[in-house]
Amino acid sequence: MFDKLLNILKEHPRKIVFTEGTDPRILAASARLLAGTFLTPILIGNDEEIHKVAEESFANIRGAIIIDPENYPEMEAMVKRMAELRKGKMTEDECRKLLKQGNYFGTMLVEMGVADCLLGGATYSTADTVRPALQLIKTKPGNKIVSSCFILVRPSATGGDDVFAMADCAINIDPNEDELVEIAGEAAKCAQIFGVDPKIAFLSYSTFGSGKGPSVDKMRNAAQKAKKALPFPVEGELQFDAAVSPAVAMTKCGESTVAGYANTFIFPDISSGNIGYKIAQRLGNFEAYGPILLGLNAPINDLSRGCNEHEVYSMAIVTAALA
Repeated sequence: MFDKLLNILKEHPRKIVFTEGTDPRILAASARLLAGTFLTPILIGNDEEIHKVAEESFANIRGAIIIDPENYPEMEAMVKRMAELRKGKMTEDECRKLLKQGNYFGTMLVEMGVADCLLGGATYSTADTVRPALQLIKTKPGNKIVSSCFILVRPSATGGDDVFAMADCAINIDPNEDELVEIAGEAAKCAQIFGVDPKIAFLSYSTFGSGKGPSVDKMRNAAQKAKKALPFPVEGELQFDAAVSPAVAMTKCGESTVAGYANTFIFPDISSGNIGYKIAQRLGNFEAYGPILLGLNAPINDLSRGCNEHEVYSMAIVTAALA
């Protein structure tokens, strides 16, 4: 899977902002990225402090771009642009104060075209990474929400990789029918970047009316709307076994071309999604990449505060490939 993403970046090199430039994990991952020559890190923070931590961490960051908000020569232009974006909601003084923070400063570097994408969250909360993106990068035309998906990967028994997309496992708590359709479309487009030919299953505890309840109705109705709105094969509502097992699908929904072969899974709410991807990760031995934020005008992604160097490196490649 990563060969495909690396080939994309080798053809189209990118610049990625790391909002926490003094974090040793960020610096170690940046050194690996620089060795590959396909992605240039922009590290936010004090130059002297960044080099000190890099030296202590034995991280060769020669070639990285270091930008300190405290002495950025284009700060006033950035302040004016941010105030324009937040017109009526923030004054220039309020913008200037926020731009001293790496999350807002880094997001504005993306908005102003200095960088192509951003990866944060090694020390910031998810909310502190997503909030500036919503306020400044904003959603793509036609999108009403920001959502997320996880890409799950493990070696296939037949060679290559098994790759699946799961959404929304991190952002929207209880999406309605129309939001589920948007989530499904964005997750399917993300899956395509990872080489998946999307087959979308709207998941439930019911298959074709075998169970009753508001959640079942929501997933069935969302699937019907998605069939009309999306250019991908869609089925639902489906139980997970009917979605992935051809034998079960033959019994429960034999005429479906998606059931039994689904690879893009849409959950009814954040609880089931979050639980589902973590079960797959921990018991199914999948590598989980995400949450990948979807629906924004530029790729902005969030790390877990418990991340390691490898996870930073992998998510940087994923984020840049989305650009």
